[in-house]
Amino acid sequence: MHSELFKQFHGRRILLTGHTGFKGSWLALWLRQLGAEVVGVAEDPPTTPSHFEVASVGSQIEKSIIGDIRDYEWLADIVSDTRPELVMHLAAQSVVRTGYDDPLLTFSTNVMGTANILEAVRKSQRPCAVLVVTSDKCYENNEQIWGYRECDSMGDHDPYGGSKGAAELVLRTYRHSYFPNNHLDDHGVWLASARAGNVIGGGDWTANALIVDTVDALLNHRPVEIRSPMAVRPWQHVLQCLSGYLTISANLLLGKDPKICSGWNIGPSPGGEKTVAQIVDFFIGQWGSGDWKDCSNEKQQREAGILRLSIDKALTHLGWQPCWDVHTTLEKTADWYRSYSQSPDEIQNVSHLQIEEFQNRMFEIGASKSRVHLNLI
Repeated sequence: MHSELFKQFHGRRILLTGHTGFKGSWLALWLRQLGAEVVGVAEDPPTTPSHFEVASVGSQIEKSIIGDIRDYEWLADIVSDTRPELVMHLAAQSVVRTGYDDPLLTFSTNVMGTANILEAVRKSQRPCAVLVVTSDKCYENNEQIWGYRECDSMGDHDPYGGSKGAAELVLRTYRHSYFPNNHLDDHGVWLASARAGNVIGGGDWTANALIVDTVDALLNHRPVEIRSPMAVRPWQHVLQCLSGYLTISANLLLGKDPKICSGWNIGPSPGGEKTVAQIVDFFIGQWGSGDWKDCSNEKQQREAGILRLSIDKALTHLGWQPCWDVHTTLEKTADWYRSYSQSPDEIQNVSHLQIEEFQNRMFEIGASKSRVHLNLI
C-alpha cells in the first residue's frame, strides 16, 4: 500500500465505535498517528486490564464517549454533533462463547447496534464514508477446505456467527434502500464492510482467547490448555487486520470507485492458515519455554473445524496485502506481552513503535510493488 493513500486521514473527523476494545484501541492510536481527529464511542473497556487503559488511549484522542450503541437516540445525537467524515464501526459483542451464553445480548449488539449506526448516518443527511466491521464468522460454514469469498452465503451455526451474518444483511439492505452505489453523488454515503480473520496481538485480554490463555499459562508456569488443537483459522496480527480497515476506509474517503462500496475479506496470505496447536507451538518457541495439553471433549460447544478466507479481492482491487507472516506476528505479540510484564509503564511507547514498524513495512512493500509495475511498463 502506497503511503500517499493514508494521507487521506490527516485532519479528518472520524467517529470510531468500539474504541475501548482490543482492535478499536489499537486503531485509535494508529489514526491519531496519521493525524486524524478521533471521537470514540463505546462501553467501558470489556476487560481488566485492557489495551485501552494500559496504553492510555483515551488521553490521546479528541474525545472518549462511554455508552451503549443499542441506545439509538443517544447514538444519533452523537453522530449529529460530531458530523463525522468517516465512521468506523467496530463496537460489538465479539466472543463466540459469550454468544452461546447470552444470545440476546449478542444479537441486539451486533445486529441492532449496526442498524442504529446506519440509521443515525441516514438521518444526519450528510455525506459520510462508513466502514462496518463484521467478522470472518459471518459466512455459512460448511467446513470447506478452500477460502470463503465475499459472494458466499451469510450465516453460521452459532449465535455470534449468525449475528455477524445478520449484520452484513442489515448493511446490504441499507445500501440497496438508502445508499445505492449508482446514486453516490445524490446521498454521499460510501458504505463498505470488512470481514477479518482471527486477530491476535499484544494487549488482548479477552476471556477464552487463545493467546490470552497461552500468555496467562506461561506467566504462571502452567501447561497451556487447548480445546480444539486441530482447528484451522486464518490468524493475523491486529495491525495487519487494521491496515485492511484503513485501506478500505481511505478508498471510501477518496470517493473515486463505487466498487469499494462492498464487502471485503482481510486475512493472511493464501496458505497462511494454521492450526491452534501450531500457533501455540510457535508462540511457546518465541516465549522461550512452556508446553501445552489437549483439553478437548465431546460435550464442548461447537466451533468450526476449518475456516479459511479468500483475500483475492483485496489483493486485486485494493492493492492491499499482508505484511507480517504468522512467525513475525507471534514474535511481535510475545514481545508486547513480555514488555508489559517487565515494564508496564512503557507499554504505550511499545504500542506506538509496533505501529510505526508495521506501517513502515507496509509502505516499503507498496513502494516496491510500484517500482516493479513501472519497470514492467
